[in-house]
Amino acid sequence: MVQSRERSIQELYRDDPERADALAWGRRGVLKGAALASMGAALGASIPFARHMPGGMLPALFARPASAQQAPAVFRMEGKAELILQGDRPLVGETPEHMLDEAVTSYRYFFVRNNGQIPEPLTTDPNAWRFTLDGEVNTPLTLTVGDLRARFPNVTRQLQMECGGNGRAFFAPQTRGNQWGNGAISNGEWTGVRLRDVLAAAGLKPGGAYTGHFGADPHLSGATDRQAISRGMPIAKAMDEDTIIAFALNGQPLPHIHGAPIRLVTPGWPGSLSQKWLTRITILDKPHTGAGMGGTSYRVPVRPIVPGSSNNGADFVDMTSMPVRSILSSHAHGSRLPAGTRSLDLRGAAWAGDLTVRAVDVSVDFGASWTAMQVAAPANRHAWQRWQGRVALPSDGYFEIWYRATDSQGKMQPLAAANWNPQGYGANPISRAAILVG
Repeated sequence: MVQSRERSIQELYRDDPERADALAWGRRGVLKGAALASMGAALGASIPFARHMPGGMLPALFARPASAQQAPAVFRMEGKAELILQGDRPLVGETPEHMLDEAVTSYRYFFVRNNGQIPEPLTTDPNAWRFTLDGEVNTPLTLTVGDLRARFPNVTRQLQMECGGNGRAFFAPQTRGNQWGNGAISNGEWTGVRLRDVLAAAGLKPGGAYTGHFGADPHLSGATDRQAISRGMPIAKAMDEDTIIAFALNGQPLPHIHGAPIRLVTPGWPGSLSQKWLTRITILDKPHTGAGMGGTSYRVPVRPIVPGSSNNGADFVDMTSMPVRSILSSHAHGSRLPAGTRSLDLRGAAWAGDLTVRAVDVSVDFGASWTAMQVAAPANRHAWQRWQGRVALPSDGYFEIWYRATDSQGKMQPLAAANWNPQGYGANPISRAAILVG
């Protein structure tokens, strides 16, 4: 049924573009499902405004490869909004940007990322769950969640959680992995204990320089001798005051899909370091070699390589602080606005890994001019920053909202995804949302 509808709309764009526009945009003024996907597939052909879109930098939804030009699959789970299903093995769901319109992201809108199978939910007291800290420490510890709660200061912080592959769909040529837009991001209010306090209780040996993380999620294959993912980080990041072992999200017990009863939260760095269903952290004298370490996994080139080339990870380094990025949450890509609309009140969020955001600018004339937005201070370090502002529109018609952020060191989102790498990490180009007025 969907395929036949896609074909009919594409044929209409060839034979009767005005009628095709009416079907695609619909009475409610927002592009939907197959109509939107078909419109994307036809771009550059007979859509009346296609010739006005600069080549090579199409909005993400239109720029996906031909194989993906179909109605986006929907992720459905009790208590969750309808997210974009990026994959079901492992289960991965992306949050559309316009749903990220809260200062603190509700569970309903949290993106979902797994690397293996999802373990069975606990049927026992979560406070009895055991966690081990061992390796290059003076006193190895085995603690229950109850011990963590009682023995160490509890802290609550707003913290970013972002997949290392966020923005992957913007790379050309296409890379391996889930083809994320900008929606692999959430900003939750996490409660837990600082990892550095637990490390202090164990006592780091002089050689303790790196961590290795382990969780209870089974490998996709079902093999019991393989980790779904097991990453690690330099001890300096483990000692950051915002790196926590969390047991609550937004004032409620940590949801199972997000790693209950405890998980690491390593804000500002790739989310793969925030191990879910945490069972063990080991301290090492050299970098960890678990699943998701080495080669091209969560690593980027030291110097640019030819896009599309193969590489085994030679001259690559681990991703650390995530790059500056912004989202638009006030208007969905594909929105239609009433005739006569002459200004837009815009808002969204921006963040920059371990850094802060000093500016967000918006253009509605394809980058010919830019309007500075108001950027709020973060609630605390490693929280995203909300932005807002108003732009003027000169007439009815087709417009694109371009938005870009600049970090506290002066680095701005680039025009196009840079530093291509085989697994698609670090793509953070200027983003675009298409709107139609009238």
